Amino acid sequence: MDYQRIFAEAIDRLHAEGRYRVFIDILRNKGSFPNARCFAGHNGPKPITVWCSNDYLAMAQHPDVVAAMEEALHDVGAGSGGTRNIGGNTHYHVDLEAELADLHGKEAALLFTSGYISNEATLSTLGKLLPGCIIFSDELNHASMIAGIRNSGCEKRVFRHNDLAHLEALLAAEDADAPKLIAFESVYSMDGDVAPIAALCDLADKYGAITYLDEVHAVGMYGPRGGGISERDEVAGRVTVIEGTLGKAFGIMGGYIAADRNIVDVVRSYAPGFIFTTSLSPVLVAGALASVRHLKRSSAEREAQQAHAARLKAILAEAHLPVMPSTTHIVPLMVGCPVKAKRISDILLAEYGMYVQPINYPTVPRGTERLRFTPGPAHDEEMMRALAGALVEIWSRLELRLAA
Repeated sequence: MDYQRIFAEAIDRLHAEGRYRVFIDILRNKGSFPNARCFAGHNGPKPITVWCSNDYLAMAQHPDVVAAMEEALHDVGAGSGGTRNIGGNTHYHVDLEAELADLHGKEAALLFTSGYISNEATLSTLGKLLPGCIIFSDELNHASMIAGIRNSGCEKRVFRHNDLAHLEALLAAEDADAPKLIAFESVYSMDGDVAPIAALCDLADKYGAITYLDEVHAVGMYGPRGGGISERDEVAGRVTVIEGTLGKAFGIMGGYIAADRNIVDVVRSYAPGFIFTTSLSPVLVAGALASVRHLKRSSAEREAQQAHAARLKAILAEAHLPVMPSTTHIVPLMVGCPVKAKRISDILLAEYGMYVQPINYPTVPRGTERLRFTPGPAHDEEMMRALAGALVEIWSRLELRLAA
């Protein structure tokens, strides 16, 4: 068996399809984000503007967050010391879980090393513990949710995106006594649309299901305290499990779930992805704790980010660029070809000093490849107009069609 040939051909297929991923070598400039330095293909660092960060509110740069992390580093050192069961359960972890439970109005919360792990570990564990469980999953759910559902070993039913009638038909077709779990997101990050959470909870109540809500692109961003779309829409109390991340709007790293004490204890006690993983460094947890506390009491960052996202959508539309409809902070620009999406991204970076990653299959369906912009509180009007001008020039150069 020629193992190296097989691996090389797998990579060659990605290149041929225009889907090979290149990680850009950059450093952000503390205190002046979205300004950063790019080291790719240059003799020295080149100044760039970052347009695709998931640090939506620039909280990784916030003085309170940086100070909290520095204090923790000098107080307890760098690492956690092990799993939560073996020396890795610091007081920072306990405090942050209490803050997250309070954020979502739940009895308890549980920290994981990433949002991917929190989804995979929780969904697989709940599914395994519920005998004969059937999981109903929105077709656009995160890869981590799909992995958790697959690893649960449960029967699964995929319903069309945000299609309540299709979901109800699937629910009605199953045994009324079978355990059921409905898994969905609040903000779908590639299209920027929002789930009808209240209506999904109505169906869960009608058919005896529990609900699992992924709020990773909404926590910190929506609601009076940053509790997400479920807080904004006043339905958090109806959702069984709320999952979130600390790596996007909160600006640090990690994932979590919030639910009643029994569910959290079950996941804590049974999920291998939690039990056997070294816990988050207390330095990271301290930063996340400061970020969560700040965003609970401050809406300034949310309001600025929403205003700037709306402004960028308007500027791109005025330039007749194919900006996709979005009711959230996500600003997707349709390209429809992986090769051209990558080419646009490369030109923006090399010639204009603007960094945005192309979004290709399998993150989005083939033929819907796009650029995904996430303007933050510090992306000003001048930056937005410069971006629009660059895109219009590139669209013309590559003979792409502008919107009517």
